[in-house]
Amino acid sequence: MNQPRQKYQRLIDHCTALPPTPTAVAHPCDHASLDGALQAAKLGLIAPLLVGPRARIEAVARNHALDLSGLEIVDTPHSHASAAAAVQLVREGKAQALMKGSLHTDELMSAVVAREGGLRTERRVSHCYVMDVPSLEHELIITDAAVNIAPTLEDKIDILQNAIDLAHAMHVPEVRVAILSAAETVNPKMPSTIEAAALCKMVDRGQITGALVDGPLALDNAINLEAARIKQIASPVAGRANVLLVPDLEAGNMLAKSLSFMAGAEAAGIVLGARVPIVLTSRADSLASRLASCAVAVLVAQARHDSAKAIGRG
Repeated sequence: MNQPRQKYQRLIDHCTALPPTPTAVAHPCDHASLDGALQAAKLGLIAPLLVGPRARIEAVARNHALDLSGLEIVDTPHSHASAAAAVQLVREGKAQALMKGSLHTDELMSAVVAREGGLRTERRVSHCYVMDVPSLEHELIITDAAVNIAPTLEDKIDILQNAIDLAHAMHVPEVRVAILSAAETVNPKMPSTIEAAALCKMVDRGQITGALVDGPLALDNAINLEAARIKQIASPVAGRANVLLVPDLEAGNMLAKSLSFMAGAEAAGIVLGARVPIVLTSRADSLASRLASCAVAVLVAQARHDSAKAIGRG
């Protein structure tokens, strides 16, 4: 069994040869969010631009003996303004990633998805947890557990492609996606099984690319080879999935939190589909999760840079 955080260390190691990613940190006005950004900077993962009320940020630093020397602070009056200013830094090209501080997720995401002045792309914005589960040899990506409440089939196309692209940015050698439901057979009375079958056919037709995809699969036969064998499921994904696409946000949130609080897993959060990766952390997240989230954002930003460069050469 791997010790917790070994997988996260591999992600951080992938970033060691890369320059720090300029990152707008929105409203880091508590110890956890400010210290997380500073620790990521010490590791050379990010170059933070602190966006929030200067007096509050400096008070947190003073109260917890955190060193802000050499860091730029963009002074704002309140959290809504912090979110807007952080997004504007991205639009101006001064930041290649966003990081959530101590403001509410809704505040930051409202600024991100705003039709005027936001960071929308042609892709739907979606969330991924990159989980370090002690009993698994590989990182486990779960999507979507924080943004899309009841995604439609059309939404799931982007959610799935975002997760596949994330896995490639993380240097996963073979991306194996299980589309989860409560059963592994298509049942007309269970819409999630029909959507899983449709997504698999889209993969067959090249509408979704970059991974082995199978579904519907129940959780047991998605991640456990013996369960897949007993059910006689012949699939290169069954029992070996490293990406789990859940039916809806409630299922994803409960799955991720069950792994965290009952199986000792760590959960790094990232939002994809915007112009830049967004580090989405929770107040309950450990420092290891915050650092891993930053590392994932760095790898996504680098993959986008490499892709843009390749397109430019073409």
